[in-house]
Amino acid sequence: MVFAQPLPVALSPSRLSDFQSCPRRYQHASVDRIPQPASYASTKGRYVHAILELLFALDAAQRTRERASALRDEAEATVLTDEVRADLELDATMLERLRAESEEILDVYFVMEDPRHVHPEGVELRLNVEVAGTPLLGILDRLDRDDEGNLVIVDYKTGSVPDRRYDSLTFANTELYAALCESHFGERPAAIRLLYVAKGTTMERRVSDVVVRARVQSAQQAWSRITTYYDDGDFPATPSARACRFCAYQERCRAAGVPVVIR
Repeated sequence: MVFAQPLPVALSPSRLSDFQSCPRRYQHASVDRIPQPASYASTKGRYVHAILELLFALDAAQRTRERASALRDEAEATVLTDEVRADLELDATMLERLRAESEEILDVYFVMEDPRHVHPEGVELRLNVEVAGTPLLGILDRLDRDDEGNLVIVDYKTGSVPDRRYDSLTFANTELYAALCESHFGERPAAIRLLYVAKGTTMERRVSDVVVRARVQSAQQAWSRITTYYDDGDFPATPSARACRFCAYQERCRAAGVPVVIR
C-alpha cells in the first residue's frame, strides 16, 4: 500500500517504544496519525506535568505550594481540551477527583524537593537532533546541574514505582535523552533522576557510555526498519500480551485479521 501521510521527520523515545513493541502500532500512531483516546491516568499525568511546568516558569521565590494550586485553572485550560473531555466523558465528579488526586501528588512533590532551591538549565526542553544518522526528538521535563556541575536529566512520573529488577526498561527512554543532550549541548548528562511524584520515591541511575551507545544503536536500527517498512507499504503486526493489552488499536487489528493477544 501507499501511505497517505508522510513518514515522521524524527523518532521520539516513546515512538521508538511503540515500534519495538509492535511496528503496526507505530504505523497507526505515527504514520496513519490515528488519535489515541485520552485515559484518566494519562490526563492526570499531563495535568500534573502542566502545573509543574508553569511553576518552574516563575521566579524561584514564587514557587510555593500555594502558588502551585493557584496554577490549576491555567493547567486545566491547556490539558482538558474538548477532545479530552469527550474521551473521558468528564463530569463534575470526575473533575473533582482529578483535582483532588493532583493536589495530593503536589503535596508529595513538595516533600520530595523545594522548587525554590532548584535552578534548572531547561524545563520542557525540546531537542531535535540527528544522532548517528538517525533523526531523534525528545522533550525533557527538566535538565538540572548537580553540585559538581554535571548535567542531570529529571523526569516526573505520576504512575506506580516499577520493580528495580527492570531498570533497563524503566530508564530506556531517558537514556536516549542523554544522547540527545550530548549531541545538542556537546555535554553528556552524568545521571538520570526519575521523580515518582505520586509515591514520593526517587530512582536515580548514572549514565553509562556503553548503555547510551546501545540505546543509540537500537534507535538507529529501528529507524532503518521504519523507513524500509514505510517504503514497502507494510508495517507488520507482532501481537503479544505486552503489546496488545493496553493498545488503543485492538479493534482495528481484529478487523484486519490480526490475532490480538489479551491475557
